[in-house]
Amino acid sequence: MFIKKIRLLFLIFLILDITVFSQNPYFLSRKPLTGDGIYSFLRRFKLDDNSCHLNKFLELNGIDKNEQLHLDKEYQLPILIYQYNGKSIRTSIGIDDYNLAVNIKNYNDFLYKNKVRTSEYTDSKLLWVKYGDLNCPDNIEMLEEESTQKHSKEYKTEKLFGKNYEKVELIDKELENRIFYIVSGHGGPDPGARYVGKKFTLCEDEYAYDVCLRLAKNLIEHGATVYIIIQDPNDGIRDENYFTCDKDEKSINNKSLPVKQLDRLKQRVDDINELYKKNSVNSSVKSQTVIAIHVDARNYDKRQDVFYYYYSLSGKKIAQSIQDVFEKKYRQIQHGREYMGTVSKRDLYVIKNTLPTAIYIELGNIQNTFNQKRLILFNNRQALANWIYLGLTNSL
Repeated sequence: MFIKKIRLLFLIFLILDITVFSQNPYFLSRKPLTGDGIYSFLRRFKLDDNSCHLNKFLELNGIDKNEQLHLDKEYQLPILIYQYNGKSIRTSIGIDDYNLAVNIKNYNDFLYKNKVRTSEYTDSKLLWVKYGDLNCPDNIEMLEEESTQKHSKEYKTEKLFGKNYEKVELIDKELENRIFYIVSGHGGPDPGARYVGKKFTLCEDEYAYDVCLRLAKNLIEHGATVYIIIQDPNDGIRDENYFTCDKDEKSINNKSLPVKQLDRLKQRVDDINELYKKNSVNSSVKSQTVIAIHVDARNYDKRQDVFYYYYSLSGKKIAQSIQDVFEKKYRQIQHGREYMGTVSKRDLYVIKNTLPTAIYIELGNIQNTFNQKRLILFNNRQALANWIYLGLTNSL
């Protein structure tokens, strides 16, 4: 009799344990892949069939739809993980709807077949359930319609980005009729600021160029027209830490970069102003903006946050908007370290003489060990591009 009571209590405990687990599922976390935007990330998990999946993803991760994803960060997905009891899907998650249970089974089978899941739910005893299936089924197909119209089917090829990044997904048209002229500092016969160490050499023009390309990609994804003023067809967006210091950069018109500094600056200003005049004829153009990106060189012990120069009041507004984003990100990521980037006026040749509104960004001190990590690690270069992008869009 005593043994029967023990068995009964154990059975009740087991049932309660499964029930409690089913009432407290957790969200799946995964890292994005190279080239993933929010929509392509969701699409890989077949979460583009319900608009609330996008909203829940943004809510779970505390981001907005214009944020770029970080490859080294795990994001919570709107997929609930339940314990599978080995009997049925309905009793595992506490539902009565047979058709819904079939859909959940098919979903798990689909993910396993397409290698999104590494094991079947019957083996792992973990059941993946789309958040929208249980919480907002009335919105089915809304996101699919949106993504078909704006996100999932349109691509643009940009050879300058290199083989790994040349296929650019056009996510939306938020920046349509906005024009950006992206100018990486120095190039050609002038590598700019340099750090020469025992194991490696860092050249300003190479790292500024990589951030420029990443920023250009971000802008194009959202419908902007982008002109990359200094170009190197052999480089593309690179995920390596150390770049070869070469001298084959050319102008947007495929002209060699002059040896004399003033001639180089005049060449890029003339190229920008010529394009500006042509584009100004188009009445649909909403704005034209120049972003010049450089890397500074100071004493090795000078840790320098990203800082900005402007010449016009409109340039000051944009620079301050980007600075605001960096300050916010520092508070979120680097707790306890104050952001010391500055915004100041200077009559530098490019930002003074280009006809569009222009800003000048210094990414850091190439001589400083901490700042070198900002340049060397590709995730940091991508973060720089992402934050500059957010600041630009916030200023519009």
